[in-house]
Amino acid sequence: MKKIYHLGNCTTCQRIIKELNLDSEIVQQDIKLDKITSEQLEEMAKLSGSYESLFSRRAMKYKELGLKDQNLTEDDYKNYILSEYTFLKRPVLLINDKIFIGNSKKTVENAKTELESN
Repeated sequence: MKKIYHLGNCTTCQRIIKELNLDSEIVQQDIKLDKITSEQLEEMAKLSGSYESLFSRRAMKYKELGLKDQNLTEDDYKNYILSEYTFLKRPVLLINDKIFIGNSKKTVENAKTELESN
């Protein structure tokens, strides 16, 4: 399975989608319009090893809610991501049984390599 979870209006996500030259065989899910389900998040967490690895500390609500001053549990990370799309680190790419989280250059390069090898 090949899938990308992204925000349609995010210029960084748009740039990465263009850079990876994602074709029609990759399912694209705009998480603002089509919220991620508990099952989808569970699958991502299983591949990444934790909900924390999927959690974005750059979200404005992270500071607004004072979350940086709290000791969050895995359940907290899961619940925040499910309740507010901005808490999911973006984009998240699932390529076969591998997951690529975020927009760092290295992550994008690794995803590109994986896509080219398939």
